Amino acid sequence: MVAKQHIGLRKKEIATRIVMLTIGAILMAVALEIFLVPNDVIDGGITGISIILHELTGVRLGLYLFFLNLPFLFLGYKQIGKTFTLSTLYAVSVMSLCTFLLEPIAPITITKILAAIFGGVILGVGVGLVIRFGGSMDGTEIVAILINKKTPFSVGEVVMFFNFFILTSAGFVFEWDSAMYSLIAYFIAYKAIDITIEGMDESKAVWIISDAAAEIGTAILHRLGRGVTYLSGEGAYTGDSKKVIFCVITRLEEAKMKSIVQELDPNAFMAIGNIHDVKGGRFKKKDIH
Repeated sequence: MVAKQHIGLRKKEIATRIVMLTIGAILMAVALEIFLVPNDVIDGGITGISIILHELTGVRLGLYLFFLNLPFLFLGYKQIGKTFTLSTLYAVSVMSLCTFLLEPIAPITITKILAAIFGGVILGVGVGLVIRFGGSMDGTEIVAILINKKTPFSVGEVVMFFNFFILTSAGFVFEWDSAMYSLIAYFIAYKAIDITIEGMDESKAVWIISDAAAEIGTAILHRLGRGVTYLSGEGAYTGDSKKVIFCVITRLEEAKMKSIVQELDPNAFMAIGNIHDVKGGRFKKKDIH
């Protein structure tokens, strides 16, 4: 019985992944063909290179998007695994096919700033969905992972270098205002990717060191409805034992958390950091009494 349930769950996960990868790839194609490409606004990475080559040669964009990503899929198979490679291959194939189908359709706007804003949002959501469900739409990230292993540069720094070069190239191929609009679209897409991957209800980890730890912990339980964990600590300078409160809250609860701590112990030490995902435990919010 357990085995059948596991198989059923696995099929459901695969179906969900395929649907979300498809939606993400279609959104990316819409952003490219309906907003960005007709207005000479480009994205970073392989997509940006594909748009530039499409402009220079006249070869259809979908062909470049598909074939330029193939070498990186091989690297991805070696470095990240079969599931990632198949997910990426599927998403890239759907995106490439959709660009063929959408190419004859007229752009919704010919105002570059509107194209950069709306194209960036739609592109970011599409890419974010693909990443969230196990794929990738940009081979430069795979190259960045390989370079990161052999150099002191982080993956983000390598990707930023590639994209700076690609987006600057837009100024020579198109016009310099296109390069500037491309930077706007890239920034908007970058933020939209983050929101799509992490969700609007962003979680935050909170650490509090206070002599009134018990009172603060109780207040968090009853006034925020969040569970707390007490950790044992020791001051490095004084050697005194300290009780550390650890709690996970949402972005919208941050102000109330600060208010509670300020009210009960204005001298408390509090650190708040963003976290990308929360699994297990008792993160579900309790009723507030």
